[in-house]
Amino acid sequence: MTIGKNIADLRKSNGMTQEQLAETLGVSSQTVSKWENGTTMPDVTMIPAIASFFNVSTDELFDFNRVEQEKKIQ
Repeated sequence: MTIGKNIADLRKSNGMTQEQLAETLGVSSQTVSKWENGTTMPDVTMIPAIASFFNVSTDELFDFNRVEQEKKIQ
């Protein structure tokens, strides 16, 4: 799962439109659309704001699982 898909899922589960999320984060709705369709990724400075807004960790936002990553490394 990509960060864009996670943002879309979180936005939809909170009953928000792309426009509403964009206004909340101070970006354009086109920016949110590009994140969600994978054309671009949020700027690194936006990641904590997005995670905080949705009350998730940045790891959750990126769908990062440390245990799985350690198994892949080994």
